[in-house]
Amino acid sequence: MDPALLKIALGGVVLLGCIGLFFGIGLAIAANKFAVEVNPLIEEVTESLPMAQCGGCGYPGCEGYAIAVVTDPDVPPNLCFPGKEPVANLVAELTGKKMAAVEDQMAVVRCSRVEGRVSHKHEYIGFSSCTAANLGFGGPSKCQYACIGLGECADVCPFDAIEMVENFPVINPDKCVSCGQCVKACPKAIIELQTLKARVWVPCSTKDLGKVVKSVCKVGCIGCKMCVKACPADAIAYEDNKVQIDHKKCIDYGPSCEEACMAKCPRDIVKAYGEKQVIARDQSAGLKMAG
Repeated sequence: MDPALLKIALGGVVLLGCIGLFFGIGLAIAANKFAVEVNPLIEEVTESLPMAQCGGCGYPGCEGYAIAVVTDPDVPPNLCFPGKEPVANLVAELTGKKMAAVEDQMAVVRCSRVEGRVSHKHEYIGFSSCTAANLGFGGPSKCQYACIGLGECADVCPFDAIEMVENFPVINPDKCVSCGQCVKACPKAIIELQTLKARVWVPCSTKDLGKVVKSVCKVGCIGCKMCVKACPADAIAYEDNKVQIDHKKCIDYGPSCEEACMAKCPRDIVKAYGEKQVIARDQSAGLKMAG
């Protein structure tokens, strides 16, 4: 090879090597200067979580909650609903935070559209979404507070805890972890999280009164307030035209509390809690067997 060409080639190799070395040193300095220190405690907390990524804690994924619970003293250790008490205890131990009581809950649908034989005022044709249907005059049901029944809650449930039966959501208590995704998704706001210790509940969310309710539903609450007057524990209130139950007061009072309000309800819509949940579980199991 011509010595002149060899000299040029070697010079090019040396030049490229120098450029590579220069940028390598620069990147190393930049990486060192802008490095973000990883808190090992955040990694420990993240690993202790079930990684369901359900968002029920209110943070973007399990890592988001881990960062919040480690760095923010006001974030409690018991927000991971899928993990329940064992995970809450572990997070509390890792973060050194005081452990608050973990109350087992599940989602409930406060609607009795099927039992009440509520008919449609029109046939909905459009996107298969409860939110979309709700924009069309409040949905197809004659009761403006009734479940629309297109399964948006079932679609968002990350635990497959909701089955649609007769176009109505049936929540399996064995799968529900009270993550709250269905609560957020329901455009009618008829899905709520309720303590498993509840004695009674009212599966109706109507805000209409007597005559209107009776004209569209066979079992809906007519707002007579008989349950409010009958409750010896003062656990039932009629707020914003809807019955609300203070379950703690009811539980603390004892079994006679639930018997009083249930006996007085003329529509039999104040029900023993648990009965419908067992039915829901059996319905879900039946669907799987049929499939």
